[in-house]
Amino acid sequence: MQVATGKVVADKVVVDELDLAEGEIVTVLTQDTEAAVQLSHEEEAELLEAIAEADRGETISSEELFARLRRAG
Repeated sequence: MQVATGKVVADKVVVDELDLAEGEIVTVLTQDTEAAVQLSHEEEAELLEAIAEADRGETISSEELFARLRRAG
């Protein structure tokens, strides 16, 4: 998995310095500068714990993440 930043030019997403094969499927996330994220106290605590786990190096590979998502779906 790769993460890259691009911009929209003439109604197309343009990403510099990223080599993608023709027909490759990608996911695009956009920034929504107008919408604020509201978390409950429980959600905030869960998010902070997840950040702490990542800071400690307690992570999984992207392959494992996608495998878990496929099993859950």
